[in-house]
Amino acid sequence: MATKHDWTKEEILEIYNKPFMELLYEAATIHREHHDPNTVQVSTLLSIKTGGCPEDCGYCPQAARYHTDLEGNDLMSVNQVKAQALRAKASGSSRVCMGAAWRNVKDGEEFDNVLEMVRTINKLDMEVCCTLGMLTENQAERLAEAGLYAYNHNLDSSEEYYKEVISTRGYQDRLDTIGNVRKTNVTVCSGGIIGMGESEADRAGMLVALSTLNPQPESVPINALVPVEGTPLEEQAPVPIWEMIRMVATTRIVMPETQVRLSAGRTQMSREGQAMCFFAGANSIFAGDKLLTTPNPDVNEDMEMFKMLGLNPQKAFEKKSQPESIDAENSQYQSKGEKPKWSRPGHKIERNLDAQQKTKAKA
Repeated sequence: MATKHDWTKEEILEIYNKPFMELLYEAATIHREHHDPNTVQVSTLLSIKTGGCPEDCGYCPQAARYHTDLEGNDLMSVNQVKAQALRAKASGSSRVCMGAAWRNVKDGEEFDNVLEMVRTINKLDMEVCCTLGMLTENQAERLAEAGLYAYNHNLDSSEEYYKEVISTRGYQDRLDTIGNVRKTNVTVCSGGIIGMGESEADRAGMLVALSTLNPQPESVPINALVPVEGTPLEEQAPVPIWEMIRMVATTRIVMPETQVRLSAGRTQMSREGQAMCFFAGANSIFAGDKLLTTPNPDVNEDMEMFKMLGLNPQKAFEKKSQPESIDAENSQYQSKGEKPKWSRPGHKIERNLDAQQKTKAKA
């Protein structure tokens, strides 16, 4: 079945509000058609520059204007990041995502250091993801040349509710950054947060914005708000696990080929709740005791859960193919007489990353 790119808010709400068991069954069935249900990617998120952000995102303790007792730090060194990446790889992670508390990337020494971090982790045969704020087209291309695998830039919520949470950056700014990433061979990671006071219609609206992108994002993180004292959203009640499962299941149905990432808020979820999220289509988690600045389960606890559930960590650069989106992207490049961005040997996909291969050859 071809991937649908014209979902409406009404259609997605109808899915979200299906009887729970029916929703789970449909999501699990679709999940098995496109993914190995017993494989989950383990990623590690590093805060390479913490605090001091000029934005006013209502959920974020890194905003300079909020008093959250967060201990900030300047940009980490390349050697520090390499040491953390090696530790993450040894514990089972196949992807490292580096986050910097910036409104937007500024050319200069710090960005050059980030590019070197990307090259360094890339040489470890790990997927490298960055979340650095807004990007220009040229900056996205430089990250691609360094070997970046994915760029994360969340939409956070629906366009309508977004204005209730953030005023220093517009929704279109986020879409523009995603568009700049799409002009390169870097994959897109974009999702959002539930539990910020939004309605079910807002949750559906966020999925409309993501699912109508063509191609759809390769990764969609679903975060449950972790309220932090000192932020405007500190009084929000925890998201019920049933709502988290419904959101994961709906995301899986609407974006069948996408990797759905069970992200922030797992410390509030039981193993049973997380297992139902995996059953409903989540196939990625972040490991480590922190997600940038908020608590996260210890990696040993996650490995115990994997063993209990019979789950296997996904290897780097390995997942089932996304035939429609791959063929659609390749046709665009072939029509211009350019080399296709993707190749598809067997059941896996590989990216034609000449720049990345040259970087490795020099190492």
